[in-house]
Amino acid sequence: AGEVQQYVMGRGLSAEIVQAYQIGFAPQGWDNLIQHFRSEPTNRALLKTGMLTQNDQGRVYDRFRNRLMFPIRDIKGRVIAFGGRVMTADEKPKYLNSPETPIFHKGHELYGLYEARKALKDFDNIIIVEGYMDVVALAQHGVRNAVATLGTATSETHVQRLFKLSPEIVFCFDGDNAGRRAAVRALSNTLGELKDGFQARFLFLPEG
Repeated sequence: AGEVQQYVMGRGLSAEIVQAYQIGFAPQGWDNLIQHFRSEPTNRALLKTGMLTQNDQGRVYDRFRNRLMFPIRDIKGRVIAFGGRVMTADEKPKYLNSPETPIFHKGHELYGLYEARKALKDFDNIIIVEGYMDVVALAQHGVRNAVATLGTATSETHVQRLFKLSPEIVFCFDGDNAGRRAAVRALSNTLGELKDGFQARFLFLPEG
């Protein structure tokens, strides 16, 4: 655990922000969860919520292994899914999310929205960034109004939810081609929700 803490501190995160976003760690190994609970009914529930996964041969094992863990919370603060980030650059995929489950629909949920509402009473605007680490890094620098979509394009449902909280959404994407494609998709899903008094803006980061 020491090296994980060093990694997190090396990314510039304070203990306060780690606590606020409940960032944790899933250790290496195929059956940590299974060994921890040692219960067949619990295993079935963990399979249903995507914490365990099953291969074609029927073998059941932990979905998240050796990853920095970001709990995804609903608007009431209940953990409904996880995102896991690799610890070394050569592992793939870089980010792994919980799958769609009875309690988690990624087209509806936004990472960091619960934490943003907890930190701020009112929003002048809400910034949509590309990943968990962006949300957390901005929070570390005092910007507490950032959220991220969960491995999916910004949907009309996301936009509707955010416009209930703020009259202005700022989409913040990389200035590369992928970022511009994401912006076009976001714009097409936002236009239908724009009414008097609401606005959407785009902020492109310089390449690199």
